[in-house]
Amino acid sequence: MTFTIPIDNGDALKNAETDSQRTLYPYVTGTSIVAIKYKEGVLMASDMGGSYGSTLRYKNIERVKAIGKHSLLGASGEISDFQEILRYLDELVLNDNMWDDGNSLGPKEVHNYLTRVMYNRRNKFNPLWNTLVLGGVKNGQSYLGMVSMIGVSFEDNHVATGFGNHLARPILRDEWHADLSFEDGVKLLEKCMRVLLYRDRSAINKLQISKITEEGVTVSQPYSLKTFWEFQAFHNPTAGAQGSCGFPGGYLNEIF
Repeated sequence: MTFTIPIDNGDALKNAETDSQRTLYPYVTGTSIVAIKYKEGVLMASDMGGSYGSTLRYKNIERVKAIGKHSLLGASGEISDFQEILRYLDELVLNDNMWDDGNSLGPKEVHNYLTRVMYNRRNKFNPLWNTLVLGGVKNGQSYLGMVSMIGVSFEDNHVATGFGNHLARPILRDEWHADLSFEDGVKLLEKCMRVLLYRDRSAINKLQISKITEEGVTVSQPYSLKTFWEFQAFHNPTAGAQGSCGFPGGYLNEIF
């Protein structure tokens, strides 16, 4: 009888290292999420674009999902990582339902869970490349928070991700108030999304408005905003810029 003794020449270790995958750079990404509290709950707006690098490759991606009975989740960043987060949350909600004790996870609990998940993955040097917005209503209390890809989290009356954090938040600071009606809240979000459409190359004119109240989650059908592209600045965006042909005394003017 002949016995064969396997010889480990390090191939198993090499294969294990090869099989370990990381999202080194996001490939298909979604842009801004804008969300606000209003007097009945939380409103959240997102467009439906998915960019492959700088190419607007996909135009039908839903980036806002209901989580359990009381929460609404929106995500900017890598779409595949968002799908992985949704799988985590499906397991979390399923395990919570299996207790069958009459209780259910509220938005604050889900937000805390997401903060720990994002921070844990960051510490493994394998982050989930998303910025998440979590809104919800439970026991008459509205909740709205955000968590970044490295686990930084906070709560506020209005939040925005991506370009929206720079372009939409100033509008929200000026015009948001606690007694916003549903109609006024939608108009405010549409104003923010219109500004982002003008200024963010990754934004597309196809958006959804989602709301969550004590009655549950409602997600609108996709629709487009009315836009106006005849502003003078759009025709000559570099006019007045340092060194441009339109700048008096600019470098090109000196040459020609």
